[in-house]
Amino acid sequence: MPEESPRRKRHSSSSPTKYTITGESTPASEYRTPRQSTDRRKSRSPDKPTVAAPPRASGEKSKSRSPEKRVSRDGAGAAAAAAAAATEKRRSAASGLGEDPEKPRVRRQSQSPEKRLNNRPVAAVKAKELESTTSLSSSNALSSASLAKLNALNEKETLLDKKQKRDAGEGEGKTKRTTAGAAGVEVVEEKKKKRRYHHRSRKDSDGAEASEKRPRIVSGGVLEHGRGRRGGALSEDGEKKKIPKCCWIILAVVILLLIILIPIGVLVVGKSGNSAQTSSASATPTSTNLNGVTENDIPPSARGTYLDPFTWLDTKDFNTTYTDVMVGGLSIMGLNSTWDDTTKANNYTPALSDTWAYGTMPIRGINLGGWFSLEPFITPSMFNSYAQNLGIVDEYTLTQHLGPAAAAQTLEKHYSTFLTEDTFAEVQAAGFDHVRIPFSYWAVTTYPGDPYVPKISWRYLLRAIEYARKYGLRVNLDLHAVPGSQNGWNHSGRQGDVGWLNGTDGALNGQRALDIHTQLSTFFAQPRYSNVIALYGLVNEPKMTVLPVADVLNWTTSAINIVRQNGIQQTIVFGDGFLGLPNWQGKLQGIEGLVMDAHQYVIFNVDQIAFDHQTKINFACSGWASQMSQSIDTETGYGPTLCGEWSQADTDCATYLNNVNVGSRWTGTLDLGDPTKSVLSPTCPKDSGTCECTDANADPSRYTPGYKQWLMMNAEAQMNSFEIGWGWFYWTWLTETSPQWSWKLGMEAGILPTKTWNRDYNCSVPAPVFSGLPENY
Repeated sequence: MPEESPRRKRHSSSSPTKYTITGESTPASEYRTPRQSTDRRKSRSPDKPTVAAPPRASGEKSKSRSPEKRVSRDGAGAAAAAAAAATEKRRSAASGLGEDPEKPRVRRQSQSPEKRLNNRPVAAVKAKELESTTSLSSSNALSSASLAKLNALNEKETLLDKKQKRDAGEGEGKTKRTTAGAAGVEVVEEKKKKRRYHHRSRKDSDGAEASEKRPRIVSGGVLEHGRGRRGGALSEDGEKKKIPKCCWIILAVVILLLIILIPIGVLVVGKSGNSAQTSSASATPTSTNLNGVTENDIPPSARGTYLDPFTWLDTKDFNTTYTDVMVGGLSIMGLNSTWDDTTKANNYTPALSDTWAYGTMPIRGINLGGWFSLEPFITPSMFNSYAQNLGIVDEYTLTQHLGPAAAAQTLEKHYSTFLTEDTFAEVQAAGFDHVRIPFSYWAVTTYPGDPYVPKISWRYLLRAIEYARKYGLRVNLDLHAVPGSQNGWNHSGRQGDVGWLNGTDGALNGQRALDIHTQLSTFFAQPRYSNVIALYGLVNEPKMTVLPVADVLNWTTSAINIVRQNGIQQTIVFGDGFLGLPNWQGKLQGIEGLVMDAHQYVIFNVDQIAFDHQTKINFACSGWASQMSQSIDTETGYGPTLCGEWSQADTDCATYLNNVNVGSRWTGTLDLGDPTKSVLSPTCPKDSGTCECTDANADPSRYTPGYKQWLMMNAEAQMNSFEIGWGWFYWTWLTETSPQWSWKLGMEAGILPTKTWNRDYNCSVPAPVFSGLPENY
């Protein structure tokens, strides 16, 4: 349906503090302090501030040191005589070499500014040398007669220099070789003395200081005077050598060839499918936040590890002071020691330090998907450069193909840049009050055979929580991938078999997941997280349609006990496992402080995806509303229920949504290699024409006004229904190419509200017919 269409003041949450704690891992108990009414299930005291209910829909440089040199008045005459003798001696030496004593010697034509400032004429140098060797302990200025003689000699030498520069030919920039015995020695010795005086601080004869700067430290190395400058090569004593013209021509040709060949090489490699995404990750970490920290501050045993900030790609907003303190076996490296929980997400929500009335105040949240747990449809650029026969379809195969070093570089670049602090500011500005942050078990640890990048995402997860705190956003921690894979889908890390609580290593992987929760719950039971983390998730989307239901329930009960015993007082989230909401009545109801998470999509159901546009909105109003009402009633369902994922998309056409290099249900091209799972017949509404994805995947600027209206109405209807329960989390904030799955892109395109509470449709009237809207996309 093509057609043309239509930050916030930041509050500093913490300040860097240098850690001084070192040594053994510190038990979590030493970090906890008594808290009053930290159980979110209990009401706050009456004196707590009340909040209006949210609206419903309607280097210092080194200084030169120059000790004064003074010459005795009694030695002035001797100095002048010696200077004259030196001049005569030089002329005699030149004569012995076959040179015209009246013709100046060939000298270097090109000298650095410092050489020109410091290389005095020969007579002056000789006089100075005599001055410095005077044996008298007291010192006075030269007589005026002596100064006049020296000035005359200097002037004569200056004239000789100028004449020599004009006459110099092939000897330019080179030292003239000598072979005549004592005369040759004299020339060499004279040059040595000149270089020595060039580096020596001194006062000239009229008292003006002419001192050479001391060496400067650059990147750990000491650059010699006259080296490391731009504009050409330098000689050994600091002079700039002239680069032949032919060299410049050759250099220009090489650069031109590189400009032509490099893009061709990148294109060829990309098409061959052998490219690694390492080009997107810088090999040199940024160090914008390493001021005051040196590599010597990092113990040798920690250098080069994930605890070494000099290996971090991004140090922004991290505390880079080294600490080896662990809580629950997890590092606190990067955290500041202070925090502020007085921030509100908006004027309709309580501050983090105050109670949120879950079940009464609806959650309006957003998922930060595809960040710490990769999903190909969210970031297809990380997968689409590989040949299909390589089988790179998930994070497991991607990191396996890249290898440890390249995988670490690629993934950290993604962690650092895909979502940033600006994201949290934008999320707050859009009216959200909660963020669900999916992360994977390899943020905590890895196991033998795992190719995943271990622990680097942990640091970025902690920073993400601090960003949420800064903008008053409560966090739903979502363990999105557990050992063995809980559902066999690509966002669990590895596509294929379900190996958690299932198969040969099912029990082992179940225990590993419990061990991970032991670490996580110990860490997040620290006082700093008692307010900002509101919901603690156990495991995302366990596929209970293939897993033994009793085993999942037993595991869930064990996980809840571990988490509670370690001090987590927040609400614990468990998934509905696709059993159907009514089937949870009577299960886990004897355990307090839980909420069930249901993910509601019509496009993954072959019956619901076939609804026409009007029916889909009516189903969003009545179907989702009925299910939510039934679920929150303990007589007909489990009880507390929220919708942790949903989308406004009405097809499954988004690139890689169903897996890398497979088709869609919509067009009947979903070939999964298994007849029981594949969908090889189109599922768009009957008699609607040829089902196609081109228009569904078009840029939103090409959407017709009618299609935009439908997309907005479809989203608003779902929000209305999910707020019958505890609320919702939209999937997701950002995608690279799928605007119907991105709140940020949808909002910019005018198909999602700019504020979560500003809505026009609330299901109070039936949906229109949308007669002019094609049903085949």
